[in-house]
Amino acid sequence: MLLLCTYKQAVEDTMRCLKDVRFSRTYNAWYLPLSEAHYKDLRYKLKAEATFNVTELQTYLRQRKALPALPGCKVSSGRVEKLVEHPLCGDNLSALTSFQNLLVLKGYSANTIRSYCGAFYKLLRMLGKVPVNSLTKAHIQSYLLWLLQKKGYSETHVHTVINAIKFYFEGVAKRQKEFYDLPRPKKPLLLPDILATVEVENMLKSISNLKHKLLLMTAYSAGLRVSELVVLRLNDIDSKRMMIHIRRGKGKKDRMVTLSLVLLEALRQYVKLYRPKDYLFEGEKGGAYGTRSAQLVLAAAKQKVGIVKKGSIHSLRHSYATHLLEAGTDLRYIQELLGHSSIKTTLRYTHVSMKSIANIQSPLDKLKL
Repeated sequence: MLLLCTYKQAVEDTMRCLKDVRFSRTYNAWYLPLSEAHYKDLRYKLKAEATFNVTELQTYLRQRKALPALPGCKVSSGRVEKLVEHPLCGDNLSALTSFQNLLVLKGYSANTIRSYCGAFYKLLRMLGKVPVNSLTKAHIQSYLLWLLQKKGYSETHVHTVINAIKFYFEGVAKRQKEFYDLPRPKKPLLLPDILATVEVENMLKSISNLKHKLLLMTAYSAGLRVSELVVLRLNDIDSKRMMIHIRRGKGKKDRMVTLSLVLLEALRQYVKLYRPKDYLFEGEKGGAYGTRSAQLVLAAAKQKVGIVKKGSIHSLRHSYATHLLEAGTDLRYIQELLGHSSIKTTLRYTHVSMKSIANIQSPLDKLKL
């Protein structure tokens, strides 16, 4: 909160005594963290010296309240700048609030809510004072074309935008199907980079930190998404049945995956050393290990052994599925282990598996050169 006022010694003396107060040379004014506690303290201590014009602050807070972000996430300076420079009009602010509420009521995951709200919020921000409900199907199609041709959005990203727009006009605005039945760009078939078994082995051997090593071992041994990995709890490891219970994975579905004997023995050593209380992998201050921190662990390990293939923790999941397929595991079992709703998703691993391709001889090898 920036406090703009004409100079008065009594105000200056009071400001200097406030908790967490700072002075901005750029604006030649005092500022405080934006919180209810700081605001109440400020009003109480200056009640005899000043009256407050909080119109601008209230406008900003209404915009921020509708901000598509997960609880607890810090608002970046760039996002604050957009809120101030491109505020949503009243109709669109109400539309965004209704949009988020319906997503929550329908039980969509936090990640889906964030991505859908982000896509819808960008459209609303660009509209300025034009109400979103005044848009026609032609307007929406022009916007999608602009995203593809001018902004360079990928086909996958545009699909997310379409899903968000469809959700609003279908679920919130109750438009007819003809309106939200939008054409979709064809998605490219992109094959993931797969780590060879020797690359995974060398990478794991290179890690000296036991927690970091076990983090990646667990991800690879069970084909886990990073969101599933960091929320694993101690009681999810069932050593009696040699299973790992994955709770509320993608699509809020539970599943069971096999527990590696090698992993179990290593986890027993890890638990004795680190003594985790609840989550299997805990952060420095307790609670679940951060997804960003997990990704950095993998990046550092790959760099250490000279692996240049792109990929996040998800690349270990891809490698797990491909290595199972190459070892002769039935595709249906792999589908169950990965938690795929459709076999079509699992079938893409047949494109990167060396099980059959390795046996095909190139015609070049038959030439007598």
